[in-house]
Amino acid sequence: MTQLALSADSIVAAVPEAAIVLNTHTDDIVTANDAACQLLGFQRETPPRFSRLLGAQVQQFLVFLDELDTRGAAWTRQVELKRADGHGLRCEIRGRPLRITDHSVFLTIVDLDELDRRTHDTEVARLQRAGVTEWKRAEGFFADLERRNQLILNAAGEGIYGLNAEGKATFVNRAAQEMLGWTTDDLLGKDIHSILHHTHVNGDHYHHHDCPIYKSFRFEQVNRIEDEVFWRKDGKPIPVEYISTPIYDHQILAGAVVIFRDISERKESERKLRQAMQEVADLRDRLEQENAYLQEEINTERAHHAIIGTSTAIAQTLARIDLVAGTDATVMISGEHGTGKSLVAKEIHKTSPRSRRPLIHFNCGSVLPSEVEAELFGQVRGGASGAKQDKPGKLELAHGGTLFLDDVEDLPHDVQGKLLHVLQTKSVRRLGDVREKPLDIRVIAATTLSLTKRSASEQLREQLYMYLNLFPITCAPLRERPEDIPPLAAHLLEIACAKLNRPVPAITERAMHRLQSYRWPGNVRELRNVIERAAILSTKDKLRIELSSGAPSETKSVDVVKTEAEIQSIVRANVIAAMRSTNGKVSGPNGAASLLDIRPTTLYSRIKAFQITHADWN
Repeated sequence: MTQLALSADSIVAAVPEAAIVLNTHTDDIVTANDAACQLLGFQRETPPRFSRLLGAQVQQFLVFLDELDTRGAAWTRQVELKRADGHGLRCEIRGRPLRITDHSVFLTIVDLDELDRRTHDTEVARLQRAGVTEWKRAEGFFADLERRNQLILNAAGEGIYGLNAEGKATFVNRAAQEMLGWTTDDLLGKDIHSILHHTHVNGDHYHHHDCPIYKSFRFEQVNRIEDEVFWRKDGKPIPVEYISTPIYDHQILAGAVVIFRDISERKESERKLRQAMQEVADLRDRLEQENAYLQEEINTERAHHAIIGTSTAIAQTLARIDLVAGTDATVMISGEHGTGKSLVAKEIHKTSPRSRRPLIHFNCGSVLPSEVEAELFGQVRGGASGAKQDKPGKLELAHGGTLFLDDVEDLPHDVQGKLLHVLQTKSVRRLGDVREKPLDIRVIAATTLSLTKRSASEQLREQLYMYLNLFPITCAPLRERPEDIPPLAAHLLEIACAKLNRPVPAITERAMHRLQSYRWPGNVRELRNVIERAAILSTKDKLRIELSSGAPSETKSVDVVKTEAEIQSIVRANVIAAMRSTNGKVSGPNGAASLLDIRPTTLYSRIKAFQITHADWN
């Protein structure tokens, strides 16, 4: 015999009533005393599996073991055992865990029928001897017993209430009253479902027959529910999880007991976690969009060199950049196409406190009017726009940094009003969304309009014009500062030759005189194209300059039939040339559509049909 069995034997032998040691893991009766063997009708040497003694009471016994494991000790009269001869045994089982090994519990079993007979005989004899006085003492004893049971229920931290087979409350512990606000006077003897559980949280009626608690005392089911609501006396719902267990009286289903806990704090924690995860997801999307935008900026062949020039106009521009860069003031940059407005915006951002965050460039004239709002304000999936995924707009991408609105006069008038509202309230709402997000941006705008209220008001809303024109900077055209052409030409030539992998040719005095005498309608952008073309044409050590004469050369008219493909190729090349000339601007008096003498919508259709991209005209 093992040391474990010897220890268990000594424990059960010391108890006068029927006692066994049960291994709950293997279902084995480790040992039993003589009283238990006699009561249950088996031989001590060959005890049966304990589950055979339970019969159909396995579920109730598991509830008892769960209570024992939770509280450290438990008792029940709801489990009826079966003797070896098949007869039922109405009994009281008390248990506590043993420390000698895992999964072992010590159980004592009292025959309630025998106890009732002995108690009855004893009480009758005693009452016969003691009379009425002793009877009152017995009445007090049972009242005290009931009070102790109530103390146990009220000491529990979970809410507990019982109900009979008619669904009426029979007891409610203190924790349940405190959580729900109802008193025993409100609940005892009442249909508790119609008081606590009558309505779903969405307002739909909750019928008795659909309630898991109803099923417990109607269909003998143990139900564990993790997400429902009980209704407080003040009319507010509280989220709860509960377990409802049927209870029996002499093998007759008598009702159910419900143990529940308030999970409001857990729900709030889950909500905050979901919100935090959504914020993380939004931030991830925003960073992905910023990264994609910055990669696009890197891949485009835009001039990223610093502002070059020695003229008075350049000196004044640099001085104004130094004055405004350290502030958050809104800046309006004006000038003809190709004068370097975007370069000035970059310099302001680069020397500002926001330089660690991105400069988001939005060309207001290069987007279809129907898509401007989505590009600027963003959109949510499934909104009125039919977007397939959430997408932050340029305003959100610029949060913490700078938004550069190029050709701002090309914004549709209704969008101008919405943009002004966003800038004034410092909050933005995506298309199709109901939430507003805080916005912290600095705005730099650029326009080809003259910075006078009279001329700007024709295309810009007056209030938006006044908001943006806080600190104006004017970029002078190249024809007004010819002294800047030599350093600009030399710098652009180095860039072009490095790009073309060619040696840098010399710029002769004659070539420089031609450059300085030219009117430069396309300003620095045209100068860059002329220098790059010259670098390609120059096969020797001197730069060969080709400038437009301003008039088409006369050629002999020849009747040449062109194929449709050739005509389409010419049309595509012409569209690209127009877009390059206007730096991607489509609409407006200085846009590519006006240059081609067609409607902007027609030009958008051709761009889409010919699959022309931003990289084609840069």
